[in-house]
Amino acid sequence: MNLRVLHVVPSLDPRAGGVAEAVVQLVNYMLPYGCTGEVASLDGPDVDVSDRLQGVVHRLGPGRGKYGLSLSAMRWFREHADRYDAIIVHGIWQFHSIAARFGIGRSRTPLFVFPHGMLDPWFQYTYPRKHLRKLVYWALAERWVFSRARAALFTCRTELELARRPFLNRRTPLEVTGFGIAPPPGEITDGEAFFAAYPDLRGKRIFLFLSRIHEKKGCDLLIEAFARIASRNPEARLVIAGPGDDSTIAALKHEVRAGGIESQVVWTGMLSGTLKWAALRAAEVFVLPSHQENFGIAVVEALASATPVIITDRVNIWREVAESGAGIVVSDTKDGVTDGLLSWCDTMSPADIAMMRERALACYQREFRIEGAAGKLVDLIAGDESVSQSRSNDSRGRTATAG
Repeated sequence: MNLRVLHVVPSLDPRAGGVAEAVVQLVNYMLPYGCTGEVASLDGPDVDVSDRLQGVVHRLGPGRGKYGLSLSAMRWFREHADRYDAIIVHGIWQFHSIAARFGIGRSRTPLFVFPHGMLDPWFQYTYPRKHLRKLVYWALAERWVFSRARAALFTCRTELELARRPFLNRRTPLEVTGFGIAPPPGEITDGEAFFAAYPDLRGKRIFLFLSRIHEKKGCDLLIEAFARIASRNPEARLVIAGPGDDSTIAALKHEVRAGGIESQVVWTGMLSGTLKWAALRAAEVFVLPSHQENFGIAVVEALASATPVIITDRVNIWREVAESGAGIVVSDTKDGVTDGLLSWCDTMSPADIAMMRERALACYQREFRIEGAAGKLVDLIAGDESVSQSRSNDSRGRTATAG
């Protein structure tokens, strides 16, 4: 097929969260479908990006401030937009989307926007002042991006339905392309590498939180819930793995001390590569009590590792987990998370856990392999009228030249 697609993202730094990982996965798994991917980011030359990306990275930053303002990025997109069969903007509310839209200008290159959960109304209710600023920004700038887009892309039906309000209108084409992840590395079949790094956890019942440490992830709920079950389950250990700002982590550590559970909580910082996958294998259960989660890459990584999950019904893939019997779904409240942990500790026998591990892996295999989502996205791009016309013109040009 030989398509050339540019993915635009604010940052490819792995610490930036799921959007960066999503771009890596899509670029790599669209490649076998005949789609060469490149990435343009607002990262500066000193920012670490994933070494797993099988494509060229154009660092157009650093942008100025948190918004990432970069006039040079706008010029770069204007100079290079016509080189691509399609441009996909990943994430919104930062300057990368405006820069890409400006750069396309009157080019025939189709634009797609992948919000990655950033239109979820949870943000509206939780941060009303920020939401007011976003309404103004939408009216002045971001709406301009979506008005040019061939389609807004979503990972699942739940995300699409939530995104309809308060920003999108009926004129915006909406497509569910799905999402998934690559399988774990074949050589990591157990948690041995993790236990080698944290030997005191060997033989313990590991409740693993592995994600960005942020208010929306519900870490405070998890700590309070774990404090309620810790004394009754002395072999239980809560492992909190992930990056976060110092003030947030300090506040959570204070909660751990106040709950008297310091001896049963382990902070690892961000885990990646072999250690991350080994931690997922080592865990008895993965816990993500989020208030809002567009897709939940870490949840799917746990399922792919045959590790059951406890998640809230604010994680948009909760229906697939529940229907597969791959975990426990709870409300995003202190009582909801506590009930989930209590249910796990009090009712799950070793045989039950073994069965749920099988269901977790089956859920991943059936619902969340990346190949299907990558193929669907390639088909959507290849089927776009302007792409088809451009490829037809290229073909005629090559035929005429050959003649």
